[in-house]
Amino acid sequence: MTVTQAIPDLSYLFNHTSHVLKTQMTAALAEIGLTPRMHCVLVHALEEERTQIQLAELGDMDKTTMVVTMDALEKAGYAERRPSSRDRRARIVKVTERGAEIVERSRQIVDRVHGAVLEALPEDEREVFLRAMERLAGGHLAEPVEAQCRRPRERTR
Repeated sequence: MTVTQAIPDLSYLFNHTSHVLKTQMTAALAEIGLTPRMHCVLVHALEEERTQIQLAELGDMDKTTMVVTMDALEKAGYAERRPSSRDRRARIVKVTERGAEIVERSRQIVDRVHGAVLEALPEDEREVFLRAMERLAGGHLAEPVEAQCRRPRERTR
């Protein structure tokens, strides 16, 4: 028996395309030795003084993942943990000169990957797609609800 859905399976569409975009981004940033999380931390730390906790929230990372990411950034010489100028109990992430240089390269890579996604759409659909995604991300899908959700398992090939 076949069950016909009246509405397309949005969960599948979002999950699948998000997963594929994540793998493309990971592979592209690996060219310069960064991960998407490392890129995210560096970009947001350059914007303004932010604590590790604030950066973890922006990057949707748990505390352990943020610590591992910061350890890798420090080891590479891209960022340092320093006391905050506003609250000496808090630790901020300070991007080094070397880190700022790698961000310029990583931004070009991210733009290239995102550009390829948009170029896969007909030109007249790109703006509509972006406006719709921004409206969803800033509105109906802005905040998760409290629920027990497990992340999808990686597919094995």
